Amino acid sequence: MGKLSHFRRSLKKYKWLLLMTLPGIVYLFINNYIPMYGVILAFKNYNFVDGIWGSDWAGLDNFKFLFNSQDAYIITRNTFLYNFVFILLNLILSVFVALLINEIKEKVISRFYQSTFLLPHIISMVVVAYLVYSFLNADSGLVNRLLIKWFGTEGVSWYGEPKYWPYILVIVNAWKNVGYLSIIYFASIIGIDKEYYEAATIDGASKWKQMTRITIPLILPVITTMTLLAVSGILRSDFGLFYQVPMNTGALIPTTNTIDTFVYRAMIQSGDIGMSTAAGFYQSVVCFVLILVANTAVRRINKRDALF
Repeated sequence: MGKLSHFRRSLKKYKWLLLMTLPGIVYLFINNYIPMYGVILAFKNYNFVDGIWGSDWAGLDNFKFLFNSQDAYIITRNTFLYNFVFILLNLILSVFVALLINEIKEKVISRFYQSTFLLPHIISMVVVAYLVYSFLNADSGLVNRLLIKWFGTEGVSWYGEPKYWPYILVIVNAWKNVGYLSIIYFASIIGIDKEYYEAATIDGASKWKQMTRITIPLILPVITTMTLLAVSGILRSDFGLFYQVPMNTGALIPTTNTIDTFVYRAMIQSGDIGMSTAAGFYQSVVCFVLILVANTAVRRINKRDALF
């Protein structure tokens, strides 16, 4: 009875806060939990006439077909390696940018830079794809025109050369996301008590030492949380980045094909719903395992920085 009465008092005390979370809970249920019913398609030989339950069971045949194909290795390798580089590079650049913004004392200028850095993040990937195309178009692209004008070399067929695209995708991803992440880290930095810096200044600590001995250690929990969240999606790729930015060019598929684009192409081109669902299910399971492993590793180092 004691626990029940305590629960009721807590419910009454926080009823308005709980009510505010209701739209988010409803959205989470509709968007994340109801679609999980479709996971059954990964184990079905689905056809539209019989429907989900009427279709024959395929067991693990969809997974066997996926993993026996060359695509399984390529899409897993591409997705994992790209995201690993994205996480590492974006972390370094965003923390560095946040530290630089923190050194700007004029509020107007600081806010201007924050808005400027955030702008790429809110631009649609379709728009980004055409911005990239305006730079890399073989005939009239800005990069080729500069190469010809300054170096006298022939233009490069960017959309026909897969070897350049690992670097292009990394640059585009960093340009789009570093600003957003830097603002998150900057928000953490401005929450640090100024007395730490005043004491460090009195002791003769340079700006570099203040950054490395005060700022970075104090925002480390936020860095850890953001990194863990990124790791939880390391096998989930930005569909727009890998499909729209390369313009779905056939010559670039071996370099730009990831699990998400593979699932989309499997659905659109072959109509194989079972195999595409199996690929998505495989993606979710691996992400789940990775976040558990990463969170366990963080808990062993510092329990307070772990997500759960």
